[in-house]
Amino acid sequence: QVQLVESGGGLVQPGGSLRLSCAASGGIFSIYVMGWYRQAPGKQRELVATITNGGYTNYADSVKGRFTISRDNNKNTIYLQMSSLRPEDTAVYYCNRKGLGTPDYWGQGTQVTVSS
Repeated sequence: QVQLVESGGGLVQPGGSLRLSCAASGGIFSIYVMGWYRQAPGKQRELVATITNGGYTNYADSVKGRFTISRDNNKNTIYLQMSSLRPEDTAVYYCNRKGLGTPDYWGQGTQVTVSS
């Protein structure tokens, strides 16, 4: 079955940087829209960024200019490069594979904490 495994989360100070990775298996990775979502305590899961099979990207207004999503189809991996991190970026970050007339797939999540 499809598996998505995130890594790279941790504790970082405000203004710092962090890179998240998501390794995918069990599907034809290159044809799918991929994305990053996040969920903070007491809040709904929200879209952070998406990237199409052709490499086109979209970002939430709250992260635009600070975060960059990318994909490496040869490695079946997507990345989220985060810079100028703020305390409000603290959340569990989830990798997502958009369905093609089928259900979406989700990773287990990785914790990002931005704090002094």
